[in-house]
Amino acid sequence: MIELAAEIAVADGHWSRLCGLLPVALSDFGDGRALWIVPCRGVHTLGMRFPIDAVYLNSAGIVVHAEAHLTPWRFAPVKLNSAGVVELPAGTLAKTGTAVGDTIEIRLKDAEIRLL
Repeated sequence: MIELAAEIAVADGHWSRLCGLLPVALSDFGDGRALWIVPCRGVHTLGMRFPIDAVYLNSAGIVVHAEAHLTPWRFAPVKLNSAGVVELPAGTLAKTGTAVGDTIEIRLKDAEIRLL
């Protein structure tokens, strides 16, 4: 099992999903960090200052789409079969070999659920 992130924040409300990583500096979003946006079928990087990797998951946690190195001021595709998107530091997909068809398990403890 490969770990994509040790620390994951959850964006599950309207405002937190809309803002996503906008208020986050690159120095605060390094390796081992992630933002899980749920529900979500597509993401954008409008207003962001750094690239990200995005992993789209269906309700079973299977990767249905992956966007590597999504640069600022872009729209990623909308995937109707996506239940949520995990945003990761750029390069994470290449480092881990994560691809469509992989199963991602997200384990959260109450103390770890927080917004960035």
